[in-house]
Amino acid sequence: MWVFLNDRFVPREEAVVSAFDHGFLYGDGVYETLRAYGGRVFMLAPHLARLYRSGDSIGLQMPMPEQDWPPLLQEALARNGLSGDSRDAFIRITVSRGEGEIGLDPGLCPKPTVLIIVKPLTPYPPHLFEEGVRLTIASVRRNLAAALPPRIKSLSFLNNILAKQEATKAGAFDAVMLNADGALAECTVCNLFFVQQGRLCTPSLDCGILDGITRDVVLTLAREDRIPVQEGRYSSEVLMQAEECFLTNTSMEVMPVSEVDGTKIGAALPGPLTRRLRELFRQSLPRFLS
Repeated sequence: MWVFLNDRFVPREEAVVSAFDHGFLYGDGVYETLRAYGGRVFMLAPHLARLYRSGDSIGLQMPMPEQDWPPLLQEALARNGLSGDSRDAFIRITVSRGEGEIGLDPGLCPKPTVLIIVKPLTPYPPHLFEEGVRLTIASVRRNLAAALPPRIKSLSFLNNILAKQEATKAGAFDAVMLNADGALAECTVCNLFFVQQGRLCTPSLDCGILDGITRDVVLTLAREDRIPVQEGRYSSEVLMQAEECFLTNTSMEVMPVSEVDGTKIGAALPGPLTRRLRELFRQSLPRFLS
């Protein structure tokens, strides 16, 4: 495996970061996770725009102009044998504050650390899309938006990790996180959708969620297909009474949910709207690739 680190590609074994890197010491940095389909990257421009927005939000200047990333990502895919039509790829871009003396002052770090990891995408087992996954509602609340804005895709991920630990202990696929007011927010690595009286519902951005790229695509496809859409504030009780439920993110696309904390959602199988949106996503995929 070849990894891009700072200014060159190096073998995985040589891709080492300083013990004084503030990304390691303090979680000070931002990242993006992308997916490539046969060498073409899904929603590349929005992902890069979000990376730069996250950097701006924490006063972290990106080390290169936005237009330099696409050829660099293509080289990373090619070096790892993933630029052909046959294999999908996982891409992770990490930009940390960089190496510096111990202390919270960002000025201690003269330049950021840049890391690009590309590897074959491990697909989710087909039976999950056929049967749906189980969720649990976490006791850990989503970070207060006024304390750590969720629209910053930050390396500080402990909030999500604690909720993921709860899901693992419960034998669930993932955990639904509520915000500080007790309203539905999102899962640990994905956005949440459900169907109520034939209407597609999802927590709004002001509930303290990340503005997921795939979330936006699904909302666009739903509106184009004249599916009623509602973004709002919802309780966990509303979710339990939903007709259907599914999750979205870049790697899983559209993942159906069968139950939440032992309560079956609808028929406990992928519902018609979930299947329709997954079908639309796959059919429309070429228009979202670069």
